[in-house]
Amino acid sequence: MLRERLYRAEAIVLRRMNLGEADRLLTLYTPEWGKIRVLAKGVRKPTSRKAGHLELFTHSRLLIAKGRSLDIVTQAETITSFLPLRKDLTRTSYAYYVAELVDRFLEEGEESPALFRLLLETLGHLSEAQDPRLVVRHFELHLLGQVGYRPELYRCLGCGREIEGEAVFSPSQGGVLCPPCGGKREGSPLSADLLRYLRLLQRREYTLCQTLQPSPEVHSGLERTTRHYISYILERRLRSLDFIDTLRREEEKPLAKEKGV
Repeated sequence: MLRERLYRAEAIVLRRMNLGEADRLLTLYTPEWGKIRVLAKGVRKPTSRKAGHLELFTHSRLLIAKGRSLDIVTQAETITSFLPLRKDLTRTSYAYYVAELVDRFLEEGEESPALFRLLLETLGHLSEAQDPRLVVRHFELHLLGQVGYRPELYRCLGCGREIEGEAVFSPSQGGVLCPPCGGKREGSPLSADLLRYLRLLQRREYTLCQTLQPSPEVHSGLERTTRHYISYILERRLRSLDFIDTLRREEEKPLAKEKGV
C-alpha cells in the first residue's frame, strides 16, 4: 500500500533512539504499514506537545509526513497509554521483551493487522495481569504461529504418531518428538503437564488462559522451552532477556535472605 505525502497511522512505539539535541528516531508498529521508522523532531524539548504521546509502548494516533530519508511525525494523540508498563519494573521488562520480539521477527513494511491486534491485546493484559509470565508465554506461541514458526505440539516430527504423555522438544525440528525418536536427536524433555500447558497456551485465547495456575516447575519449563526455540530461530539472545533475568535475581535476594540461604 502506497503512503501519501501526509498520512495517518495508528501505531505502537516499539523502540526509540535519541538523535541530536532534541529529536528521536522511533520504531513503530502499525496495522496498515507494518514496522516503520520515523523521526520525531523536537520531541525531547520540555515544551514539546508530542512527547507524552510517543512514549515506549504507547498506542497512539499519528499524522506523519513523508520525508526524503525518514518520515516525520507532525501530530500525535494517545489512544491508550498503558501506564502500568512504565510504573512497574517487572511489567516494563516484559513489555521490552514483547516489543523486541516484534522488532526482531519482522522486517520493515510487513503489515499484519492480526499481529497488531495481538500486540495491542498483549500490552493490555501485561498492564493488568497478576501473572505477566503467562501473558508473555501466550504471546510467544501466538506470535510464532503468525510469523510462520508455529511449533508442532501434537504429533511426533520423527515418526508422525500422536503424542500422549511425555515428549522431547527439538528447536531444530520445530516441535515435539516422542521419547524413542527424541532419544536419537538433541532436545529438551517435556513432562506431560508441561506439554499440556504449551498446547493450551497455543490454541486458546488469553482470556481462556488467564486463570491457569502453573506450578513453579511448569513456569520454568515453559520459559525455557520458548526461549530456546526463539533463540534458535533468531540465532541470537534478545537483549531484553538480560534485563528480565537481572531483575529476577534482585527480587529473589530478599527471599533467599529470609530463608537463610
